Amino acid sequence: MKPDFSKQELIPAIVQDVNTNVVLMLGYMNEEAFTKTQKENRVIFFSRSKNRLWTKGETSGNFLNVKNILLDCDNDTILIKAIPVGPACHTGSDTCFNEKNTENFLSKIQQIIKDRKNNLAEKSYTSSLFKEGINKIAQKVGEEATEVIIEAKDNDSEKFKNESADLLFHYLILLEAKGVSLDEVIEVLEKRHK
Repeated sequence: MKPDFSKQELIPAIVQDVNTNVVLMLGYMNEEAFTKTQKENRVIFFSRSKNRLWTKGETSGNFLNVKNILLDCDNDTILIKAIPVGPACHTGSDTCFNEKNTENFLSKIQQIIKDRKNNLAEKSYTSSLFKEGINKIAQKVGEEATEVIIEAKDNDSEKFKNESADLLFHYLILLEAKGVSLDEVIEVLEKRHK
């Protein structure tokens, strides 16, 4: 993978949050900045105003840690998927486009569940389910599914929403226990849709 710097010395580099897919900023890279970014796994641009290489976050500490680098079909635009350490914009905004960069709440819950599995906490309900094993987790999913069915037959939408949330939460725990991601389940649905 190598950008085509023969067309122009500086090519655009779009930075996107790897977790939220929100576009954080746009900068420019020359060949040296691109090579250094790959080597250090930290976004390094060529600053047109400073006329030198510039590590994003070198003064603020708000670095952009590289997770993946992609090129467009013409190899003259770079897409960097990164994890931002703090706001991406020098104004203090999450992005240079003044957008909020908030993590998808479902992804956040999945990360908490994974953490509770990998770091069993004594006073954690989720950790206690992992300690009890797959049978207990599957039983809880069954119980919550039954409660959703019962509430679906009534007209109390608040109870139905609460039971639905309980079912989803326990289903996410079951997925983690089985080593299957929600994204993999979504991929199955997408394939069926075609």
